[in-house]
Amino acid sequence: MGGVFPAGLMGLAMLASLPEQGPSGSVNNGQATELEDIVVQGRRIDERVRGFIDEVVAAPAGRGPARWRDNICVGVANLRGDAAQYLADRVSEVALDIGLEPGEPGCQPNVLIIGTDDGAGMARGLVAARRSVFWPGGSGMSRSRSALEAFQTNDHAIRWWHISLPVDSQTGALAVRLPGEAPPTVARTTSGRLRTTIRNDLGRVIIILDVTKIDGLDLRQIADYAAMVAFSQVDPDADTQDYDSILSLFGRPQTTPHLTEWDMTYLKALYKAELNQSAANQQAGEIQGLMARAQKRAQETAPEPD
Repeated sequence: MGGVFPAGLMGLAMLASLPEQGPSGSVNNGQATELEDIVVQGRRIDERVRGFIDEVVAAPAGRGPARWRDNICVGVANLRGDAAQYLADRVSEVALDIGLEPGEPGCQPNVLIIGTDDGAGMARGLVAARRSVFWPGGSGMSRSRSALEAFQTNDHAIRWWHISLPVDSQTGALAVRLPGEAPPTVARTTSGRLRTTIRNDLGRVIIILDVTKIDGLDLRQIADYAAMVAFSQVDPDADTQDYDSILSLFGRPQTTPHLTEWDMTYLKALYKAELNQSAANQQAGEIQGLMARAQKRAQETAPEPD
């Protein structure tokens, strides 16, 4: 099963035409107290990172987090001129920053961003026209039927749907059976039950922007939000208001101008982590560990406030 969108889907998406568009405190120089403060701060970072990842990650049931394997190709439909080009360029720039390779002009999109004046209507129309694109039928390739229904009916300004591919890490072959096909043969070369040869790759993502609900946001905010949900499986209903994240954009747009250091640390941890643990929660734990260590290093090297 290919990772790009069928050409017909891009055409369907373009049927709807759009108009242009430090408090002070007591000082204690005791070494024991300083060490205690460092330990407490480290625990707080661990807890915040764990809370964030538990809140946002939305992989298919029983699967660990998926990520893009190599190349990504960004396509933009129903947005004109400079706006479309900026979105494609900015999302591709973020891809480079986390170690992915953006496709050349004319590549077949596997990240599709669509503008519309009716987000729910666009989602319903696309799913009705090409349901197999959104629901391929293989185990662990998408979220639940209820999640697909919510994709079509929620009132979010930006909505998205991922397809992930459980593959044999030794061969790259699909590791789950598709409807009407024979079961695949998957090599089992790891020792013990704690490791797996199954890798979860992102295959494609569709992101729908409801232009009637993003008025007042600038293109950088929209593009960075799109990049965050393009490169990681984010729960559309995640509550991230307590975190310094672009995912908090619609709760506090004035204070969320772009992808934050927190966001980039998460994305880089996701793409750096060795995700060959058998249990999905262990894979999430690997990402948590990398992100927490990066946050602690950043805190240790941050300049002292004036």
